[in-house]
Amino acid sequence: MNSFFFLDKAARQWPENLAQVQGEESWTYRQFRERALAIGGNLLSLGCQPGDRVAFCLANSPRILEVVFGCFAAGLVVVPVNARLHAREMAYIVENSGAKVLIHGGEFQDAIASNADLFCGLVARVCLDDAAGTEHFDRLLYHVNALASAREAVPEDICWLFYTSGTTGKPKGAIWHHRMVARMVMNYLADLHNIQPGETVLHCAPMSHGSGIIALPAVARGATNAITEGASFDPDALLRTVERLKVSHIAFMAPTQIVKLLEDTDPARYDLSSLRAITYGGAPIYVDQLKQAIAAFGPIFVQLYGQGEAPITITGLTAAAHARLLAADDPRIGSAGQTRTDVEAACVDADDNLLPPGKPGEVVARGEIVMPGYWNNPEASAETLRGGWLHTGDIGYFDEEGYLFLLDRAKDMVISGGNNIYPREVEEVLILHPDIAECVVFGIPDVYWGEAVHAVVVRREGATLSDKDVIAFCGESLAGYKKPKAVDFLEALPVSGYGKVLRREIRDTYWHGHGSRIGGGAGKRAGKT
Repeated sequence: MNSFFFLDKAARQWPENLAQVQGEESWTYRQFRERALAIGGNLLSLGCQPGDRVAFCLANSPRILEVVFGCFAAGLVVVPVNARLHAREMAYIVENSGAKVLIHGGEFQDAIASNADLFCGLVARVCLDDAAGTEHFDRLLYHVNALASAREAVPEDICWLFYTSGTTGKPKGAIWHHRMVARMVMNYLADLHNIQPGETVLHCAPMSHGSGIIALPAVARGATNAITEGASFDPDALLRTVERLKVSHIAFMAPTQIVKLLEDTDPARYDLSSLRAITYGGAPIYVDQLKQAIAAFGPIFVQLYGQGEAPITITGLTAAAHARLLAADDPRIGSAGQTRTDVEAACVDADDNLLPPGKPGEVVARGEIVMPGYWNNPEASAETLRGGWLHTGDIGYFDEEGYLFLLDRAKDMVISGGNNIYPREVEEVLILHPDIAECVVFGIPDVYWGEAVHAVVVRREGATLSDKDVIAFCGESLAGYKKPKAVDFLEALPVSGYGKVLRREIRDTYWHGHGSRIGGGAGKRAGKT
């Protein structure tokens, strides 16, 4: 079954239901279907063939879902790119995926043009605005090339590459096929929030990732996908939109957004009576902050835990479960919930032996929601999927009733504001600076971001490098959220007997007194405790 079926069915059952709304722009399901079929047909007319990859780098707008479903209809593979990435990082994903077309907003034109040699493998670039060397997005809406219906697909046909960082710091493309997308849609509706036809689902987080994924079950149910305006998160604007549109479900929020809602708004000023669910994930949240959020907004929070290799969730905690655990003052309110209905999950030791409840180990999962592998990366696929289990890289334990408690990460990934950042990726940029002899990067506790990227640097002899110099240098090659928030300088880095930098030893000095290594606890922002 082609995943376009979800839009096709919604357009036939609820043709005049609003499908997408942003500001003054709105489209019914009938119009949404027509635009997606036109985009699919016109991508083929640009030279794409079924199975080819189409990348997009777009700020939140109705264009994202139009492109996603247009690619589904044409049998193409959609490759979402985080709109916060640097042009060089964007180029890596485009090149690695072998994308033939890149669709992007006008705000990215100058950066892409300045790195044109890195995008030379494209057949075409499509821009939302008039820009040299690109086709205008309106070219994708020509009715003459529109598809009459979606191409047939088998469940194993690839339809999505979700790029997620790897242990080397280079992004890897998790392969999704149509069966995975169908499972994700049904599982979200069954286990997390049962979206109903006509509901309004609000998107305030990047739709290239979690929020856009949750839009798929919303489409399947003929719900309205409302999209906030503006490039930055505006808590008051968000709540005004909830009040104005009678939003019932906020699709996805990072914990940092929830914290900002608590800090910067007074929910009592707005009529939020329509709101039934707020889904959060992407990073842990402090239990005290979660309790404050429930006190402010009611027992409407839904937690998901998962990763790009198993889209949406491995475990989850429904709004009803939050309310029950909170009422009982049960410490499991701080867990990542229980394993979803059709997913198996467990913890294993270093030899991949299954561990009993209460025994910490690496979290593993299996089921039809798990990817078949990484794009053109058999070594990483074999390592991550060894023994038939997805190895998440997270350390945790399950209690006797199957609640998952996360403790640490097997890998050194930093989760800052819901964004995954690998230290080596930052270190590889830092070490290129002529005044830096050595460096090490890790996450440190931050009361707002959960974790902040922190660098410890050894200057070359005679250098007068400042922390501002280091941060600015990173900004030349990395997305803003990957730059260190602060820098410390040492005369030398501690090393093991084998000459390996003792990253954990350095990092642990910043985590002293914190019970969790996943951004929990309180501490000074971007600094030592």
